[in-house]
Amino acid sequence: MKKLVLLVLLLSSLAGWSQSPIAYDLFDKAIKKAEGGNTKGAIDDYSKAIRIDPLFASAYLNRALLKQKLGDIKGALNDVNTTIKIEPKRSDAYTTRADLNYKAKDYKSTIEDCTMSISLNEKDYIAYNLRGLSNFHAQNKKNACADFTKAIQLGSQSAVKNKKMFCK
Repeated sequence: MKKLVLLVLLLSSLAGWSQSPIAYDLFDKAIKKAEGGNTKGAIDDYSKAIRIDPLFASAYLNRALLKQKLGDIKGALNDVNTTIKIEPKRSDAYTTRADLNYKAKDYKSTIEDCTMSISLNEKDYIAYNLRGLSNFHAQNKKNACADFTKAIQLGSQSAVKNKKMFCK
């Protein structure tokens, strides 16, 4: 999960360049606050950036990750869904929503979101690993093991552990 958060923050900072300068400044401050452990302050800055630019998808996605960290799953899902409405081809948003759905034990939705993420970014080893876990819980061991194998080929260390545990 930590790798997913860092990846999304990095990608989001790159995507933010097209936003208004004030919204981007707030976005940048939010990233710094989040990195410094000031989660609530970061959420406030993302919210301000969104008020200035309601189509700032990266701000919604980053805020979702921080809401998830604070246990606000409903708020996180709302923000991820907004991100997907704004940027429907954003693979990291689908992976983030898949992670939220996985934690809610909604394996069918997790598999669907991981499949969408993989269709947009075939190198998303996090999505393969998460889909593998969901397939396992959905009683589809064959697909789970295939997903873990692909995630391992793409560099996932978590998938190595999962394959050893679930594909005996």
